[in-house]
Amino acid sequence: MATVTKKELIDMIADKTQAKRVLVKRIIQTFLDEITEQLANDNRLEFRDFGVFETRTRAPRIAQNPKTLERVEVPIKRTVKFKMGRLMKGNLSGSAAAPDTSQA
Repeated sequence: MATVTKKELIDMIADKTQAKRVLVKRIIQTFLDEITEQLANDNRLEFRDFGVFETRTRAPRIAQNPKTLERVEVPIKRTVKFKMGRLMKGNLSGSAAAPDTSQA
């Protein structure tokens, strides 16, 4: 499995669109900043067929250090959940997502 960095992604998009790399970099960074800001404000982000980002709050709990068996308090924690959309699910399973024709 290869890792694609933000720089490599910017280069790929700039090559495909023939746009200047500096402009693509600014757009990508603004997009990522806006996603982060919206999630920080507890907003749900939905990109049709791609997926949904939303925040979840984990309740505080008591955990145990496996090495020392000492009990440790874990505070409330906010996390981000991502649920894949239809097209991404289809692409990852190896088949393009076919339209639903069961109601014909």
